[in-house]
Amino acid sequence: MKTVNRIVALGFAAAFTISPAAAVMAQTQEPTGNQTRQRVAVKPAQDPAKAPVQKASPANPAGDRLEPDETSTPPKDVPAAAQANRHEQLSEEAAVVPFYNNFFTTYRLGPEDVISVSVFGQERYSRAGIAIPPSGRISLALIPGGVFVNGKTVDEVAELIKQRYDEYIIDPQVTVSLEKASSYRYSIIGDIAQPGIRLMNHRMTVTEAIAEAGGVLPTGNRSRVVVLRRQPNGMLSSIAVNVSAIYKGKAPDTTYLVPGDQVVVPGNKLKTFQKIMSFTSVLSFARIFAGGGLF
Repeated sequence: MKTVNRIVALGFAAAFTISPAAAVMAQTQEPTGNQTRQRVAVKPAQDPAKAPVQKASPANPAGDRLEPDETSTPPKDVPAAAQANRHEQLSEEAAVVPFYNNFFTTYRLGPEDVISVSVFGQERYSRAGIAIPPSGRISLALIPGGVFVNGKTVDEVAELIKQRYDEYIIDPQVTVSLEKASSYRYSIIGDIAQPGIRLMNHRMTVTEAIAEAGGVLPTGNRSRVVVLRRQPNGMLSSIAVNVSAIYKGKAPDTTYLVPGDQVVVPGNKLKTFQKIMSFTSVLSFARIFAGGGLF
């Protein structure tokens, strides 16, 4: 029994001895954990100047749709001169297109023009391929004496026919279209490949008229082309056109012809030289015929 009591007493003594040592060890390890947590919490912020720079994605990748606040950038492989020429060409086209579109809306009908009259839902009153006679009066169903169309636009003729058909049709819808323009004419003479009188079936410039006539001859002076235009008082006014400068891109091609214009292409120094040589050959032949010899 004494032996058992001694063993229990030794156990209690060992327990009391180990407990303070464990407490001391726990206290010595706790600051290390706290320092680790504090070091993580107070990690210094990264300097923005030393931060890695990320590449910005392109504003408009190929195939993506542009947003309202974005602008398209020209491709880098296209030269600046080509881009400038493209912009200039687009601006010229935008300036010329209205002239061509307005040609037939402001076209004044005349003899030999061909028009068509269409009345919506009334085939018996419609008529196609009407050639305007020299009198300028066309015949239509239920309109005694026909309709005078010379000097009028297609819209004016349509309104006139609508008024006449209003007696027979409730709210008639009339459309008049120009099928063939044959009354507008201009002439081109001088040192040109094919001089003569030509039809003006579309709005055209002086250079287009020269091209349709086969171009200027080698004896023609491209820098002194003249357009003669009749004024309301019957007098002719001249408009100088430097076709040579237009061909070289030094002058705009903005001189448009009007019906009745006359384009004159004068001769150049080569033609004057040829005339002198022809006169010289005639004089030499005359002297030989007279028996005086060549000299």
